[in-house]
Amino acid sequence: MIGVSDSAAAVPGPGSGGARRRGKTPGSATAEWSFPADPGAVRTARTVVRRVLDDWGLNGAADMCVLLVSELVTNSLRHASGPIGVRMVLLSSDGLLVEVSDPLPDPPQERDAAPDDEGGRGLQLVACSSRRWGTRRGKSGKTVWFELSVAG
Repeated sequence: MIGVSDSAAAVPGPGSGGARRRGKTPGSATAEWSFPADPGAVRTARTVVRRVLDDWGLNGAADMCVLLVSELVTNSLRHASGPIGVRMVLLSSDGLLVEVSDPLPDPPQERDAAPDDEGGRGLQLVACSSRRWGTRRGKSGKTVWFELSVAG
């Protein structure tokens, strides 16, 4: 299911593997990482995302961004094998684009979680907390992305 309020064509393409950081110039500040499909990836992703947001002076967006990245990386670990990519782009429109990619081509499915269910709320959390979000297929998998409003 795609939860997009705007055209996915307006969303930048997926990042490549490895870690890179560029300077904080609106519209061009980018950070990206590739993590092994290992349970430690969730903690590492939270740490590096928080560090970059601190470097960019976006501490106000850190808690929500870290929570959503944690949810999406956890989903990737549960359903896919192979590397998990995380990419962040500071947009010129006071927004932050965050992408989580994995090698599984199937888009995630939103579901209604029962009160006692241990999971099933991650995509609902992304949908309710971001200004827009969606999924797209890539050459070797999929990307789930979201945008947050940020004040620079």
